[in-house]
Amino acid sequence: MLIQAKVAGYEDGEPELEIIKNHLHHLEKHNYQAIVREMKISLEEVYEAAKTIQEFESRPARNFTDTDDRTIGITPDVYVIKDGENFVVADNDRGVQKLHINQALTQRLLKDPAAQEFVGEKLRNAQWLIRAIEQRRKTIVKVSESIIDKQREFFEKGVAYLKPMILRDVAEAVGMHESTISRVTTNKYMHTPKGLFELKYFFNSSIRRVADEDIASESVKQAIKKIIDDENKQSPLSDQAIVQILEQEHGIKIARRTVAKYREMLCILASSKRKKLF
Repeated sequence: MLIQAKVAGYEDGEPELEIIKNHLHHLEKHNYQAIVREMKISLEEVYEAAKTIQEFESRPARNFTDTDDRTIGITPDVYVIKDGENFVVADNDRGVQKLHINQALTQRLLKDPAAQEFVGEKLRNAQWLIRAIEQRRKTIVKVSESIIDKQREFFEKGVAYLKPMILRDVAEAVGMHESTISRVTTNKYMHTPKGLFELKYFFNSSIRRVADEDIASESVKQAIKKIIDDENKQSPLSDQAIVQILEQEHGIKIARRTVAKYREMLCILASSKRKKLF
């Protein structure tokens, strides 16, 4: 940031350089009065310097590429398509090379008595691999169908209707062990009418409403995000204020520390750091 300030024409002794060198911790917390006291300059000068510093790039290395991590394409493993009143799961096998055993070559190799044992072992391994890949594909489809069955309202109406669900719920429905469901859903993605989601996204702990059925923790996170998106940027809501809004408007009663935890998981700053003065 010092380099950017100097390139912009600021010189030693000017507030912008002094703040970058010694007072960024105050600037981050919007503690302008502390900067005024320590630098012995007016509040207006601090405001003007802060406006300038906000225009600098705090992480300049991210400008070295046109590719943002958030824009890297993800190829879904399954597609969910609405067909009339039903949701249909289709596995995405486009561009995936099917594995086959070359029968002609196998028969030719097996004619050699010295190679029979070696070839036979490799043939059994190949057959096992092909069956395992096919079984994994069928399992992903089966698990996806179970998720749709249990989360139908989400697919119809959106994230606010996501229901609490754990691995055991799907494991029992498809007749598999929880560890199998966990492996199958790791780094696997589903393309839905509501967007692209990792399969693990649908597994949520439950939070009890004040006078209604339980709600998924992910739905609570999205409710917190919307409350903060709609807040007055000059007077951001405290975590305790969000607690009250959740209870009064959504019937969700959670502790202030839970709001803070979810806010941090959403990468949203505390109210003192969200305040926009300019």
